[in-house]
Amino acid sequence: MLVALIAMQLKAQDNVIDEVVWVVGDEAILKSEVEQERIRAQYEGRRFDGDPYCVIPEELALQKLFLNQAAIDSIEASETDVMSQVDYEINRLVAQTGSVEKMEEYYKMSSMEIREEIRESSRRRLTMQMMQRELLKDVKVTPAEVRRYYKSLSSDSIPYIPTQVEVQLITIEPKIPEEEIDHVKARLREFTDRINSGETSFSTLARLYSEDKGSASQGGELGFMGKGQLVPEYANVAFNLNDPQKVSKIVESEFGFHIIQLIEKRGDRVNSRHILLKPKVAEEELMNALSRLDSIADDIRNNKFTFEDAAIRISSDKDTRMNKGLLPNSETGTSKFQMQELPQEIARAVNSMNVNEISKPFIMLNSKGKEVCAIVKLKSRVKGHAATLTEDFQALTNVVLQIKQAEKIDKWIREKQKTTYVRINEKWRNCDFKYPGWIADKAE
Repeated sequence: MLVALIAMQLKAQDNVIDEVVWVVGDEAILKSEVEQERIRAQYEGRRFDGDPYCVIPEELALQKLFLNQAAIDSIEASETDVMSQVDYEINRLVAQTGSVEKMEEYYKMSSMEIREEIRESSRRRLTMQMMQRELLKDVKVTPAEVRRYYKSLSSDSIPYIPTQVEVQLITIEPKIPEEEIDHVKARLREFTDRINSGETSFSTLARLYSEDKGSASQGGELGFMGKGQLVPEYANVAFNLNDPQKVSKIVESEFGFHIIQLIEKRGDRVNSRHILLKPKVAEEELMNALSRLDSIADDIRNNKFTFEDAAIRISSDKDTRMNKGLLPNSETGTSKFQMQELPQEIARAVNSMNVNEISKPFIMLNSKGKEVCAIVKLKSRVKGHAATLTEDFQALTNVVLQIKQAEKIDKWIREKQKTTYVRINEKWRNCDFKYPGWIADKAE
């Protein structure tokens, strides 16, 4: 996204003198492209291993190689994937600047021009990623290769595996009084009346009152989304709206209660804005839920039933209930977490616990942003250590896979250089390139 934004800023400058510094195949690399990357690196605090005016053009040339091969193989990112990325990045920009108008003012471009800049950048990036995946699809690792790799390591080069834990969870959602639900619905009806009468705009009320903090700063706008990206209750209403001037009926979802306004439909995606209000849990109900969990924990400690049985029968947490309470790590696809990867409240609870110990009840926010009461059991803890074949075979397999993938890409690049026309401006040749084949046996 930064590349696209820097491109916008440079494009707006009238005094930029451009020139072709490299040609790769039939693709030119411009001096302005190199400057874009250099400024982006400054934003990110990146340090180059060498002269930026050598490193950056080579990186851009590598991108050209992948994109050229993608064109030959008819590989291109789908319009749906590209537009999803564009919508995500536009939403990020609006959030950063405060509004669509402020975004346009800051970059001195219309929102359509900004969208188009990001669209082409996203298309290139996604296509290149698809090409790399295609090149690596047949790379596999055998157990014998993992064992050979491990045996080849010196004692001081064996990978370090940080402390990892497995955690089981039981949660109870405190009951919300009907009076509180009625109060929330009455407020949303009041908002609807104010919008329909023209007293206040939907976006203003969303900024002031919506409890979806991610969209409130954007006037409740979510950006273009497909049905699968929205909770079913919200999607069913949003996709059936036809008049941008109308406000939907009140919609209940697992996040709370919403009112929705259509902004625009585009094919199988819809852009809408909403106001979310969440009924508040009464202090008395929180105390009752904590007390109940305290009794459940005591019964488990006294062997009246197991933590696993209690999780299946009692827990309100959908993500863990049918897995006997075991918390999944969506980033790794396993049940193991480093401590910093756990939700803050859970990490605090298990930090000083022993394996098989059950915590005291505590209050936390679940994945839907609702207050729930919870107890956790520390199922396992493996302290940080140098990797071993018996305990860390999967982690070592991933390391070997990454090495083989890097070798495959490296070999492909060196072969591709031999069959690709490359011309480098004389002033940009005096470099120690990672892949020297750019110049070897090449004529001007």
